[in-house]
Amino acid sequence: MKKLVFASVMALASIGLALAPSMHAQAPSQDQKNLSIQDPAEYNDYQMFFTQTNPKAKADAGEAFLKKYPQSVAKQTVLQQMMEASQAAGDADGALSAATRLLQVDPSNLEGLYFSVALKKAQCGKTSDAQTCDDAAALAQKGLQVTKPAATPDDQWQKLTAGAFPIFHSAIALDDVISKKDYKGAQSEYTGELKMYNDEQSKSAGLTDTLLLAQAYSMPGSAQNLPLSCWLYARVWDFAPQNYKAQIEPKLEYYYNRYHGKLDGLEQVKQQAQASTFPPDGWTITPAPSPQERIHALLQTTDPKTLALADKETVLAMGAKPDADAMWAVLQGQQTQVPGTVLEANAASVKISVTVVGRPKAEEFTAQLKAPSACSALPQGEDAAAQKDFINSSVTPDDKLSALLEKEGAHIRRISITGQVPSIKMAVTQDAKDAKVPDFIVNLKEPASCKEIPAVGSDFTTSAGAAELVGTYSAYRQVAATSTTSQAAEIVLSDGQVIPGEAKKPTPVHHAPAHRPAH
Repeated sequence: MKKLVFASVMALASIGLALAPSMHAQAPSQDQKNLSIQDPAEYNDYQMFFTQTNPKAKADAGEAFLKKYPQSVAKQTVLQQMMEASQAAGDADGALSAATRLLQVDPSNLEGLYFSVALKKAQCGKTSDAQTCDDAAALAQKGLQVTKPAATPDDQWQKLTAGAFPIFHSAIALDDVISKKDYKGAQSEYTGELKMYNDEQSKSAGLTDTLLLAQAYSMPGSAQNLPLSCWLYARVWDFAPQNYKAQIEPKLEYYYNRYHGKLDGLEQVKQQAQASTFPPDGWTITPAPSPQERIHALLQTTDPKTLALADKETVLAMGAKPDADAMWAVLQGQQTQVPGTVLEANAASVKISVTVVGRPKAEEFTAQLKAPSACSALPQGEDAAAQKDFINSSVTPDDKLSALLEKEGAHIRRISITGQVPSIKMAVTQDAKDAKVPDFIVNLKEPASCKEIPAVGSDFTTSAGAAELVGTYSAYRQVAATSTTSQAAEIVLSDGQVIPGEAKKPTPVHHAPAHRPAH
């Protein structure tokens, strides 16, 4: 099953998430009527800024005003209006710059905190940069502690916090997921956010984070709650636009089947979830038989040889010892394809080609790296100086290579370096993909070139024309569950090969994998 990519989740946010226009209702620290600008020239320049109707022109006029009058008594008002104008003009960087400067003047300005958090949260979701996510969360924590200014009426403050506080909780939750991998913390923050929305808001502004909360409850570990995850996925499926339902439904069916053992009753859950974001007290899904019971029953009625690869691994990971041993007796020594996601494919050695001016052929070398390196970290191109630096710092010394580089240094025209990968770590089951923990380690018969292996995060598939990864079952062990991962199997294959797409031969049909039992 394909994992929901984060980009799709962020795209769904466009249904209802935008910077709230009502935020400017906050009673400003500087009332326009009470501003007292003594210098006539400064006052005229301020009026020219204040009366601008075009958002971009107003933001530009504000910058010019503050450059000319950096200590103006109107500085806070100008920054606040620049922030709003930049946002209206679609200039996120300008809005964030104005918000940052506004908070330097007034650290407790709720509108400045709101804009800063919302914009940094968007950057966090786009880049997954830990520092950006941490910054958004820290500002959000500060925003939740802001108290009502004396000049702001209670009803206005209630409206302001109703718009800002959900975004603050959402930013903290996103930081928990991306930067801290704290799914329990994320669950608490997303829940707090979603409970602030009324029913209609939950179907629009709250829908994106309902989906992210469903994902947080589905993650392996002690905080996993699959019944609640299924309810939340069903809720999102109920109200998401039609073009997103096809991405959400496979997740919903996967986790429902995994917990319940079959899909009966799922349509009823979808209907029930229309009523509220969270299920009523006492609601639950009937759990399936234990993993060991389901596996034993499966093996009583199914030839183990016909199982899909993910299901074979499930038997090894979750089955009682007699069933796992019986499965391994069938698999050991057999060759298999390994469709799944590449988690690690580090080069342990490199092939080095050195072209010297005046020599008809390049000199070829194979050398070990001092430490394994991701293919993406190896120097690209054929810049001789950069390649020499890499060889000197990262490659185990080779006398012939060193002598050539020293003797012909000025005459070397080109150096190319190609990484050689001896083993590939793969995630085959959905659990392994979610946890980003390898469940298959394929030791290659001969090292493969970095160019032959899909990039980390990409997939080997069984699709026609695609490269495939094969290997022979060699060893396995069961891996106990941890606070963040489910019980699993680590399977080692030997004599692995990466077969380019054009060299593929017909392979046996693979049955669609059944869903892993609940555990």
